[in-house]
Amino acid sequence: MVDRTAHQTCLIIGASHAGVNAAFALRKQGWKGNIKLFDREPELPYHRPPLSKVFLSGDTGVEDSLLKGISSYESENIDLQTGRSVTEILPKDKIVRLSDGETCSYDQLLLATGASPLMPPIPGLKSSHKIFGLRTAADARGIRNAFFASSGKRVVVIGGGYIGLEAAASLRKLGGRVTVLEREERVLARVTSPEMSAFFTRLHTDKGVSIATGRNVTAIEIKGSELEVFCGDGSRYAADMLIVGVGVVVNTALAQMAGLKISNGIAVNARMQTSDPDIYAIGDCTSFFHPRYKKEIRLESVQNAVDQAKVAAANICGIPTEYASLPWFWSDQFEVKLQMCGLASGYDRLVVRREEGDDPHQHSCWYFSGDKLLAVDAVNHARAYMLGMKLLKEGKHPAPEKLEDLSLALHPRTVLA
Repeated sequence: MVDRTAHQTCLIIGASHAGVNAAFALRKQGWKGNIKLFDREPELPYHRPPLSKVFLSGDTGVEDSLLKGISSYESENIDLQTGRSVTEILPKDKIVRLSDGETCSYDQLLLATGASPLMPPIPGLKSSHKIFGLRTAADARGIRNAFFASSGKRVVVIGGGYIGLEAAASLRKLGGRVTVLEREERVLARVTSPEMSAFFTRLHTDKGVSIATGRNVTAIEIKGSELEVFCGDGSRYAADMLIVGVGVVVNTALAQMAGLKISNGIAVNARMQTSDPDIYAIGDCTSFFHPRYKKEIRLESVQNAVDQAKVAAANICGIPTEYASLPWFWSDQFEVKLQMCGLASGYDRLVVRREEGDDPHQHSCWYFSGDKLLAVDAVNHARAYMLGMKLLKEGKHPAPEKLEDLSLALHPRTVLA
C-alpha cells in the first residue's frame, strides 16, 4: 500500500518552538513526503525563554541552546531553510512566494509565524542602537552589546510584565542601574494577583531594581550619548539604553493576505485548521476555543506551541486529534522560579500558602472560583506546582480551608474535600 503522503509537501512557515516541533512530529506520525521549514532568522532554531535570562548575561549564546542540531534535520530529511522569508501565500494555487521571488508549492501548509514586540506610538520611540524590543537572538545580542558598551549602565525598562522583569533581573545581576516603568498600578497586573505582584515588586526592589508604577511614558528623547524618558505625571528618567516590553503584535499579515479568518490571532479549530482546511496554524499566532475554559483565547507559551504542534502534525497525517491541554508557564527572576498552571482569570478567592522552611521566598497561590480550582502559582515550590497540575488535569478541587492549614501536607489525600 502506497502512503498517500509520500509525494506530498508540507510547508512550514516559522521555525521557532511551534514550527520545529511540528516538523519532527510529522515524521514521528508517519509523514513520508517532503517537509520544508522556512524561517527569516539566519540562526539555527533556538530556545527563546533564555533570551531574557542567560543570553543577556553573556554566559551562553543561541548556539548553546539549539532546539535541534543540524544533523537532526538532516537525519529526518527536513529541509530547513533559514534566512528566507515568505512574503505571500496563494491558497488557490497552493504556492507561497519568497522574498527572493522564488515560489514553492505545498499540499499542506502550517503557519507558525509567532509574534513581534509591540512598539507603542510614543514620540521619539524609534529604531536606535539604544532602544530595543526583546524577541529574537539579535535583540538579545543588541541589548547585551549596548549594556557592556555603556559606562553608566543605566537601563530603563518600559513594561512590568514577565519579559520586562526577567530582563531587569538579568541586567541588575550584571550590575546595571535598572528602572522598570509600568503604566498600571502594579507590575504583572494583567496576568496575576495583587499578592503575586507585591511579591515580585519586593523581590526586585530588595535587589536594587527601581520599580515605578502608574508611569505612562509620553515621550523619549535621544540627547547625545543618553536617552531621556518622559512620563505623563511629569517624572523623567535618564538612561543609557531602553528596553520595551509592553506586549506583542501577532504576526497575521500573511494569513490576512491569504484571506484566512483573523480573530485576535489566526483563528483555528480544535484540530488547528484555519478557515482554509489545507492551512493549519499553531503557537503564539493562533486564537482558538479552549474546551476547558469555554472561551476563545490566545496563549503565548512554549507549552502551547509544542502541544499545538503535535495536534496539527497528527491531523495533517490523517490522525484525528483535538487540542485540550492544560496551560502552564514559568518565569525565572533572580533566585526565584515561578511555575504556573491553569488560568486564574475570573477567580474570586485566593489562598496564599506560606511554607515553613529555609527558603523565605517559597509559597504558593491557589486561585478559586467558588469552590472550583482555576490555577496555581508556585514560587520555589515544585511540589505545590506538581500537585496543582495533577488536580487541575483530573478536574479535582481541593478544599480551600485545608490548603490554609499548614499542619496538613500538600498531598491529594489531605487537601481534597
